[in-house]
Amino acid sequence: MEYHPQPAPGVARPWAFPAPERGSLPNGLTVLRCHRPGQQVVAVEIFLDAPLDAEPEGLDGVATIMSRALSEGTDKQSAEEFAAELERCGATLDAHADHPGVRVSLEVPASRLAKALGLVAEALRAPAFADSEIERLVNNRLDEIPHEQANPARRAAKQLAKELFPATARMSRPRLGTEATVERIDSAAVRAFYDAHVRPSTATAVVVGDLTGIDLDALLADTLGDWSGNTAESRPVPPITADDTGRVVIVDRPGAVQTQLLIGRIGADRHDSVWPAQVLGTYCLGGTLTSRLDRVLREEKGYTYGVRAFAQVLRSSAPDSASGATGAAMLAISGSVDTESTGPALEDLWKVLRTLAAEGLTDAERETAVQNLVGVAPLKFETAASVAGTLADQVEQHLPDDYQAHLYARLAETGTVEATAAVVNAFPQDRLVTVLVGDAAQIADPVRALGIGEVSVVTG
Repeated sequence: MEYHPQPAPGVARPWAFPAPERGSLPNGLTVLRCHRPGQQVVAVEIFLDAPLDAEPEGLDGVATIMSRALSEGTDKQSAEEFAAELERCGATLDAHADHPGVRVSLEVPASRLAKALGLVAEALRAPAFADSEIERLVNNRLDEIPHEQANPARRAAKQLAKELFPATARMSRPRLGTEATVERIDSAAVRAFYDAHVRPSTATAVVVGDLTGIDLDALLADTLGDWSGNTAESRPVPPITADDTGRVVIVDRPGAVQTQLLIGRIGADRHDSVWPAQVLGTYCLGGTLTSRLDRVLREEKGYTYGVRAFAQVLRSSAPDSASGATGAAMLAISGSVDTESTGPALEDLWKVLRTLAAEGLTDAERETAVQNLVGVAPLKFETAASVAGTLADQVEQHLPDDYQAHLYARLAETGTVEATAAVVNAFPQDRLVTVLVGDAAQIADPVRALGIGEVSVVTG
């Protein structure tokens, strides 16, 4: 029996993150476009400068309710009619609020882009914010909160934010609001937040996909170009302060068979020159199944299914802003272990950090990380949505349009010593806040014996 011959490898082709074209509409809306031949599903990301710290006192969560209400009817269509029109386009529309602002995301076949953009423009220009729809969204959000409280990972994240940031800072409180604040939200509050912060002059639209045969300028002019609103000065960005005094907080869950770990502090964001080395070093520490943390805690000891180290940008401001602050990222290690292994797992985790500080990364670790991070990029950005999302991230973090392309070049140039220094500085052994969600009666004493910080217990 004869088989087809084994395929021969092709010639490697150079790849770079797609470069967008930047422009603007007469109404002040900034537009980034990126033609991606073959991408017949077009992705649109619209960033609205409506940050969480702009929410009125006592109304945490109003940005989230507003973002969810954008697709719940307009001055021309009910919520049901609007949803039906989106479905006829084969489009998906989503919106969410985060610390930098609100993001509206659209995916639609290129052939239906005109219709779908018209619907998005209608939602941004004249949302209905009907009393009944806002009441329904508020009730839905109130129903979500108990489920979030019951989720160990979500509960750990909530506690870590409370520990790190001062109580007066918006970042110290749940991003989507609490029961006490959400139940106070009504249509008038949503309308007031919309009127104060949603306008084209402070918004950016990113359009990515196969734009062959599409007159995007005319299309934008006929849709988002009709959106109007008052101009506004850039809002001052409050400085980010955090207390990373080494300590342990146990969120008590009596009878829990696992302990959720979340260990974190605040560090440099993408504006800092150390970011590429920090990304590389953090990946070596806990970015994949072959990283140091997994190699010890998962493969050798069997404590966990996986532990990850990561850096997540919380908020960035323009480098020349009046505050002088450029923002910060959450540097964290996250995972879960069985209850009885909590003490030994934490002890070994700290041994990994001490060994890393004493001996550094190896050239082999650095090489593997570079190959993984840089080599996977063409696959990671294969879809229009992934490219649009990253370009919108750059917009909300006040980064240049070519930032991502330069980042991969920097990663490839970063040496082992530089990556070691960055990750050791990112995760200092004595400046980490550790949150454990688990059975305090079983884990408190073993954790105290480790001497990694004062241990306190709060109710879950």
